[in-house]
Amino acid sequence: MSRIVLGRTVGLLVCSHCHATVRAIRSSHQLCPRCGARVHDRRPHSLAATAALVLSAAALYIPANLLPVMHMHTFFSEEDDTIMSGVLSLIEEGSWPLALLVFVASIVVPLLKIIAMGWLLISVARRSPGSALHKSRLFRLVEFIGRWSMLDVFAISLLVSLVQIRSLATIQVGLGALAFGAVVVLTMLAAQSFDERLLWDTHSDG
Repeated sequence: MSRIVLGRTVGLLVCSHCHATVRAIRSSHQLCPRCGARVHDRRPHSLAATAALVLSAAALYIPANLLPVMHMHTFFSEEDDTIMSGVLSLIEEGSWPLALLVFVASIVVPLLKIIAMGWLLISVARRSPGSALHKSRLFRLVEFIGRWSMLDVFAISLLVSLVQIRSLATIQVGLGALAFGAVVVLTMLAAQSFDERLLWDTHSDG
């Protein structure tokens, strides 16, 4: 077969809540017989909601990395630290594994999730004929990583704790940490609001 047959073309729908396969009926208020949730052939306003969440995450990603995530107060001085300055401090102290963990979890992973979701949105909006299978695998990877997104927050918390213990300083959370937490939540919500079935529509036989 040169084209992919979608479930809705043969009268089948999937509940987005419990993933039950149900037979489509001509009704705008069809309910899932298993969980009672409303069933749609495609999740309403999925692209708009996902785009808004991704753009918000992208906008907050900049202050999350530029603004201080913590304010350190000691007996002798006060200092503000960003995520990157914390990574550099760990490197200077010889904690390479921890520095790598914080760098990947707090800088690289959120950026890659934003780029991946943005590319998938553009691909769907432009009805790009690229491999739907590869796009679907990429989305599922982003969705899987999203389940571990709290690792990013844990990495920041660990960084704060280590600085506080090693320097006997008083640590206060900065605006950068709040922006970073918002980025983590927004990327998770973006993956949840995106309807993966949209990736296959360009490849259906209509």
